[in-house]
Amino acid sequence: MKSRDGSRITVIATLLCLAMLVALSWDKGADKDALVVYCSHDSTYSEQILREFERDSGIRVIARFDTEATKSIGLINLLIAEREYPQCDVFWNNEVLGTMKLNQLGLLQAYQGDGYSRIPDAFKARDGSWVGFAARMRVFIVNSDQMEPAEEAIKERLAAKDLSRVAIARPLFGTTLTQYTVSWDEAGAERLKQLHRDQRDCGLLEVNGNSVVKDLVANGQCDFGWTDTDDYFLAVDGQKPVDMIPVRTDSGKTICIPNSVGIIRGTRRLKAAQQLVDYLLSEKVELQLARSPSRQIPLGRVDVDALPEEVQQLMAWAEDAVDLACLDSSYSECLQWLQAEYLR
Repeated sequence: MKSRDGSRITVIATLLCLAMLVALSWDKGADKDALVVYCSHDSTYSEQILREFERDSGIRVIARFDTEATKSIGLINLLIAEREYPQCDVFWNNEVLGTMKLNQLGLLQAYQGDGYSRIPDAFKARDGSWVGFAARMRVFIVNSDQMEPAEEAIKERLAAKDLSRVAIARPLFGTTLTQYTVSWDEAGAERLKQLHRDQRDCGLLEVNGNSVVKDLVANGQCDFGWTDTDDYFLAVDGQKPVDMIPVRTDSGKTICIPNSVGIIRGTRRLKAAQQLVDYLLSEKVELQLARSPSRQIPLGRVDVDALPEEVQQLMAWAEDAVDLACLDSSYSECLQWLQAEYLR
């Protein structure tokens, strides 16, 4: 009896092991067929959109998100490291310069689908290797208890010799780097370098990120600073005494910085990747992100009446936005200078 029971237990154990191997094999196969997306946009908003795409298309999505500490740089460096054996199919970035870098390295595959056609030329590569959507805007966040929220008041304070109550994120990455790159391209390298030195000499506070700028101004420790509209709206929703003024270049242009999406060259799931790109560039997704707490700005044509009032105002400012599609060379030169300034 013991021998028979032992044999029975052995058979059951073997069957269980086989069942587990089949299950693991099935999961591995499912993962192999899934669309892999690297995403640096806030997972609070982006994961819901990816799950809705998954539900609507029937295409399984595996998403890898960045962290607040590494911003989008971590994923960009990972994509570069994986260039010989790409693991990612689609890169959804929360800005454009890093995506441009990937394109310069030949890591993106051009695609001009239905979504490409609805986005203005200023926010996409000419060949479709990357396309922007759902933008943020560079703004001055102003503590309205501390100073008048007006462009002239901002100009007067920036011309003063004491900037110790003015804050900006260090410009090595993110949207502050984009702002610097735009200035490099428009005003020229020497003028930007001189302005940078002058502002630092006047005590400009350089901090670790736009959210820190927002907190300093919202809590009254600084009078104003440079940040993005999504951080500004967090302060508004927190009932802080803040207002915003658009940052403008010397030519009067605003700086509108979209999310961007590109297909990784060498993907084995090209058709599914193209479907996701068109989905992200759709009116549906732009409206969804416009209604989120970050109030992102649609770049393609949408039903304006379906937008929050704050976003309608931002869309009017975005009509004067600088062309980001021509910043490729300026980006590399500007970043090289900044790295020498901060990392030496």
